Amino acid sequence: MNSLSTERLLLRPFTEGDLDDYAAMCADPEVMQFLGGRPWTQMETWRHIATMLGHWQLRGYGLWAVEELSGGTFVGRIGFIHPEGWPGFELGWALTRSAWGEGYATEAARKCLDHAFTDLGRDHVISLIHPDNDRSRAVAERLGQSFERTIPFFGDTVSVYGIRRVDWNPA
Repeated sequence: MNSLSTERLLLRPFTEGDLDDYAAMCADPEVMQFLGGRPWTQMETWRHIATMLGHWQLRGYGLWAVEELSGGTFVGRIGFIHPEGWPGFELGWALTRSAWGEGYATEAARKCLDHAFTDLGRDHVISLIHPDNDRSRAVAERLGQSFERTIPFFGDTVSVYGIRRVDWNPA
């Protein structure tokens, strides 16, 4: 499991020491509004960390914990999701509410896209976004992703945004 960094952020593997910060984020109803629609318990959050680490072991990539370089404050998670049966190689993100509006999602996602196209050799990256999630849709559009289709997903409907390597502009 590698780490990436941007001008302001460190994307690093999750550790058990992240549980309290990640659980606080996942217990926030506003953060979870478009991620299953309900807050998670501490136990559900622990299981999600275990799942994310297992994804790294099975696929060689996954979701990173995101912290500010100055001070080490945990601000969320970002990275790749592609378990069995998933509709494509997904770049997903979720930030603590206190980190909203800082440009962190876009900054970290740009680094992730560059990693996907350059280091992982991916040709196409998607993001699954609830149609009412204006903030995530704006991040996707800033990345150069465009709407591709709508699909049923875990009892809901999500919009698939995507970008191909040939259309990626890392600047």
